[in-house]
Amino acid sequence: MQYTIHAKTHNKWDNSLPPILTISDGDIITVETKEASDGQVTPSSTEKDLLKLDFSKIHPLTGPIEVKGAEPGDALEVEFLEFRHKGWGWTGVLPGFGFLADEQYTAPIDLQGPALKIWKVDEKYAYAKFGDLNVKVPIYPFPGVIGTGLPFRGKLSTIPPRENGGNMDIKHLTVGTKLYLPVFVNGALLSIGDTHLAQGDGEVCGTAIEAPMEVTVKVRLIKNVGLTQPLFVTKKVKEMEYDEYIAYPGIDSNLWNATKKAIKGIISILSKYMAPVEAYILASVVVNLRVSEVVDVPNWIVTAYLPKNVFDVNVEVL
Repeated sequence: MQYTIHAKTHNKWDNSLPPILTISDGDIITVETKEASDGQVTPSSTEKDLLKLDFSKIHPLTGPIEVKGAEPGDALEVEFLEFRHKGWGWTGVLPGFGFLADEQYTAPIDLQGPALKIWKVDEKYAYAKFGDLNVKVPIYPFPGVIGTGLPFRGKLSTIPPRENGGNMDIKHLTVGTKLYLPVFVNGALLSIGDTHLAQGDGEVCGTAIEAPMEVTVKVRLIKNVGLTQPLFVTKKVKEMEYDEYIAYPGIDSNLWNATKKAIKGIISILSKYMAPVEAYILASVVVNLRVSEVVDVPNWIVTAYLPKNVFDVNVEVL
């Protein structure tokens, strides 16, 4: 069967919520999702609107969706078939939120926010202006949050990723990928939301290109496999790479601090062309963080890769 599910949402993990739809093994569903602010950010919003955000509305998830016959110990296979966007998205820096929220930068106010970029989007790219640079980012839509019901009662935050999946923010969960989620409660109780058009590995400022969408997936029920956390199979890693990068290795005995050094290095390079907070936003959308080495004690390396292809001019390293 094939179903269309409108955006009847919740924003807490709560396995006592009644399902909004019941589906069967092998069904295809199209799920309408809202963007992460639940309509508080629109194409006409400004950065001042971010100061008025009601955080109790963040992460509206469409669901829960009951899968007939699903029992604890089973797994769901969720195959991503199609994403349809609405022609726009947003990326913002929210005061007090993000990877560098507590970092004493050269001018801390520069990264504190609020700051907002509204992106125009066609079928292949998202477009925005950063300082003097025109930026064009290939879109690979995916759900930032997708998960099943948790094995315990209560209303839990959707912000951290969990054993049920949740706020994983993994950009490779896009068309063609198969995601496997554990079933902890009868019916599985699948929910989907926080859809993104594009994101760098790390989502460092706390937002990607947030956007409302329609997500079409095929759901299969796999019995008695004992899966205890998510895993996925994807062919998209190579396809989503760029031709050329500026790479900044962050070196430190602490992995967290090494990552901060890498991101601040990229922000410093970009700050010749745009405001530092714009560079922070752009890094969240296009910069990929990778652990380059962990064995050469006492220091670890995390490298931030900035794709040069997204710019309309040549961005210099020095």
